[in-house]
Amino acid sequence: MTPTSASAPLPFREKFAYGLGDMASNFYLGFFGLFLLYYYTDVYGLAPAAVGTMLLVTKIVDAVSDPAMGLIADRTESRWGKYRPYLLFAAIPYGLLGYALLVGPDLSDAGKLVYAYVSYTAVMLAFTAVNVPYSALLAVISPSAEERTRATTFRFILASLGTLTVGAFATPLKNWLGAGDELLGFRLTMVIFAVLSVALFWTTFAFTRERIRPEPHRGTIREDFGALLKNKSWLVLVLSGILIVVGLVARFASIVFYVKYFIQDDGSPVFLFFDRTALFTSIGLIGQVVGALITPYLASRFEKHHLVIAANLLHCVLLLAGYVLTPEGFWLATLLHTIGIMTFGITITLLFSMYTDCAEYGEWRTGTRTSGLIVSASMFSLKFGSALGGALPGFILAAFGFVANETQSAEALLGIGIMFFILPAAFFLVGGLIMTGYGIDRATLEQIESELGIRRVDGGAQAEHTA
Repeated sequence: MTPTSASAPLPFREKFAYGLGDMASNFYLGFFGLFLLYYYTDVYGLAPAAVGTMLLVTKIVDAVSDPAMGLIADRTESRWGKYRPYLLFAAIPYGLLGYALLVGPDLSDAGKLVYAYVSYTAVMLAFTAVNVPYSALLAVISPSAEERTRATTFRFILASLGTLTVGAFATPLKNWLGAGDELLGFRLTMVIFAVLSVALFWTTFAFTRERIRPEPHRGTIREDFGALLKNKSWLVLVLSGILIVVGLVARFASIVFYVKYFIQDDGSPVFLFFDRTALFTSIGLIGQVVGALITPYLASRFEKHHLVIAANLLHCVLLLAGYVLTPEGFWLATLLHTIGIMTFGITITLLFSMYTDCAEYGEWRTGTRTSGLIVSASMFSLKFGSALGGALPGFILAAFGFVANETQSAEALLGIGIMFFILPAAFFLVGGLIMTGYGIDRATLEQIESELGIRRVDGGAQAEHTA
């Protein structure tokens, strides 16, 4: 394949199909981020601190499974490529285990906690098996950084729509399907999202291609990790990404508590069949879609890391402004939240395109292409950030005397305000500032693309001559 044909613009159908894979992922991650802490505490009856500990402890498994999955995917050779086969085969256990997470068997308190540990660990292992190869696919879908950014834009527009769908319809579906039984409602709602997730991953498999076909991977695991740790820009990106995701997930995990206990909403519909939780979440996520949509325009005019810094500083300011609002300021809080999530839409779209830029940078510097390892290690950082972001509100609730399904004390309401506004603002601020150390700019990327294109052509010609 010539450099020209390989770097030709990706067809709309393929970019859209690629994006559907992250919609599938966010039917789960969106649901977990928005409702899992609430489900475990207010529905399943677990203590907030115990849930927070569980969310963190289970990340020990991911510390091994995520890089291992990246190493496996980098060494996979099949007629479908390195990464696409996992979208086909791992999607089925992914769907089944998502449902199993919310089965909610009636056990003792200790039994419920054990079930939470086992089921959450299992579903996140399945998530790793399908999502690490899915994310690594972006690095081989095109050799062009510009085309990868466009594909990433589709990815996060559709990811945002996936989370938006969860935010808008999860509570109405839960109420309708459960008919007053929240446990049953959550379980049946998850069936719908699980079936949709499997179908979307299969669509991504069917309509995408791997255009960059490197030589079979011959490097040792030690060499792969050595090349990874020499990539300074990737290290900066990972650390910043962890902090930003902690802030975002802590914010999302707190929405239900903020609306139910601070706004004092009783869950009644206020617009059509949407309650205040659904409206707050879904309107905010419309902002994320807008942020993803405008990212290519912004990225064509400004350096990516400069945009990430600016977006996070703005989000921090918006959160501090929201902290001083009273319960009567629900709609103003919704507006500030929507603008803030728009800045996150810009940030997350750029972060994932920058991960694949780091994969190109690493190959350019070391001669070793480890897209799967880079993305899997990056995915672990994001999953760890997600777990920490989900856990911290649980610890804050416990520390400030929160009691589920009761009128909250002034101290507990203060804790809800801290976990909903101050905690995310701090993480967004530090995450943005760390990005000042990112070293890959537009000029460097143009040089990388040009030189790697020549190397790949020369390598292909040499391989043909040898054969």
